[in-house]
Amino acid sequence: MKKLLKNLYLILIFTFLYAPIATLIVLSFNESKSRAKWGGFSLKWYETLFQSERIMEALYTTLIIAFLSALIATIIGTIAAIGINSMRKTPKNIVLGLNNIPLLNADIVTGISLMLCFLAFGISLGFKTVLIAHITFNIPYVILNVMPKLRQTQNGVYEAALDLGATPIYAFFKVILPDILPGILSGFLLAFTMSLDDFIITHFTKGVGINTLSTLIYSEVRRGIKPTMYALSTILFTAVLVLLLFINRPVNIEKQKEKAMKKATNKKLSGKKYLLAPAAIVAIVVCIFTFGNTSKQENVVRVYNWGDYIDEEVIAMFEEETGIKVVYDLFETNEEMYPVIEAGGTVYDVICPSDYMISKMIENDLLQEINFDNVPNIKYIDEQQLASAQFFDLENSYSVPYTYGTLGILYNKNVVKEPVDSWNILWDKKYAGKVLMYSSVRDLFVPALALNDCSINTTDTTKLETAKQMLIEQKPMVQAYVMDQIKDKMINGEAAMAMAYSGEYLAIHEENEDIEFVVPKEGSNCFIDAWVIPANAENKENAEAWINFLCRPDIAKRNFEYITYSTPNAGAVEQIDSDLKAMEAIFPSKETLQNCEVFQYLGEDADALYNNLWKEIKGK
Repeated sequence: MKKLLKNLYLILIFTFLYAPIATLIVLSFNESKSRAKWGGFSLKWYETLFQSERIMEALYTTLIIAFLSALIATIIGTIAAIGINSMRKTPKNIVLGLNNIPLLNADIVTGISLMLCFLAFGISLGFKTVLIAHITFNIPYVILNVMPKLRQTQNGVYEAALDLGATPIYAFFKVILPDILPGILSGFLLAFTMSLDDFIITHFTKGVGINTLSTLIYSEVRRGIKPTMYALSTILFTAVLVLLLFINRPVNIEKQKEKAMKKATNKKLSGKKYLLAPAAIVAIVVCIFTFGNTSKQENVVRVYNWGDYIDEEVIAMFEEETGIKVVYDLFETNEEMYPVIEAGGTVYDVICPSDYMISKMIENDLLQEINFDNVPNIKYIDEQQLASAQFFDLENSYSVPYTYGTLGILYNKNVVKEPVDSWNILWDKKYAGKVLMYSSVRDLFVPALALNDCSINTTDTTKLETAKQMLIEQKPMVQAYVMDQIKDKMINGEAAMAMAYSGEYLAIHEENEDIEFVVPKEGSNCFIDAWVIPANAENKENAEAWINFLCRPDIAKRNFEYITYSTPNAGAVEQIDSDLKAMEAIFPSKETLQNCEVFQYLGEDADALYNNLWKEIKGK
């Protein structure tokens, strides 16, 4: 009975550990984009994976950094462990204590401190800074893995090898090394895994054009993780599993040591041979530091955009037609992007913020005016969208609209039978536990403010308090405060309705035709994302060439078909199918847009007020 319970516990533990991985592997073969719907077995996500230049570049960068940092950290850590092991007890304990501090230290502290250190010494952020950072945090892990094996080593065997005529270096490699090799290998594998998995430290130490898989995936969360990432994760898991099986294969250490002792009596070997590997590693690192900085090309444009917010083929087309190399970086939120531009340590030539953030950047002199002589395709941008953009760019001097949309209600018409035309339905008790709300401060307050006939840009404390109370009263109706999870929950029928942006409708409707979208009659938010040029941009003319290219009708149409957010390009709209143009959710009428407001930057005090009210709502 005890044995049965023990086996049951083991099964439960391993199920808990590996069920998520098994789910990910299964989803990588799912024909459907949705995590909640099985569309049949398919290998198309693996095909898409290997066709994506951006993902493959991130994979290559991740593997190179992980391998080099693990290898160099293993060499340094092994040498350090040998030195520490030879110390007396008190100094050894002190050094081991210092070695443990980086392991216990928060990654965010390590990341920020390394970033500040690089900037203080005038080292530009890029591939080499990420590599140095990864080597730095990997060394303590190697030391901890090698030290126990060194304690188990018998010094008498090493001394016997010396007595039999072996040189110290030869004796080390043939006698000591086999003993500590398992510790070295486990240290290397742990360092490799830690480097492969790291996000926070990489995020703070990477520069323009450098993306690892972790930073790439994080930046794409806004639009949801694509199934290609499931395929990539499956490949990485399989590769690591095979590597672990190979490393842990049975090895007869005693037999290797006996063979080494026999060789030691007949042959002496110079240590020069064993210096070749470290010398080769140093040479590789020097080459990487010298030639690895791709961001210093002359004819280049450095682009900073939302995750999955452009058709990758458009980037390739731009490069081919103009001869300008695109260095493309991603961000997840406006709030993540802003401090990067404000700090000025990482220089971008063109970025794509949202309306209220553009207003904030103009106010703080972080943008420069666009020379529209270099952007003749601005003529294709709809006049109404240019007029709307004047809410945050008074004279349309700093920005060119890229996409727009409205905030409204997604609902399942098979569940919600009555007409949906008001925000009030989100408070209807019959749908308790079936309502999804955005986990976004400004967006969350829109329904409550609109129902009270207030501007969504209000800073009136009394009105905001009233809206807060309404949102607290609504909480029993709310299933969850989410972002990209809205897609799967609505497609799978887990929720009856959700507040969402119109750009999400088309992708969801394709998976579930019962889902509809409406902008409530009380009014809502109309957002605009636009291209702007930072004040410190180094390639302004290239940035204007980029903006002009994206304003071309055929390119704007191509991007619309990929990202499904409404395009303000009138020339592109003329080429879009009439069925799509007739969809109010995709191309809202003038009346709908006139009933909506654009978010404006309200100042730091107002931002703090909204954030505090949001915390109070979540805390109830």
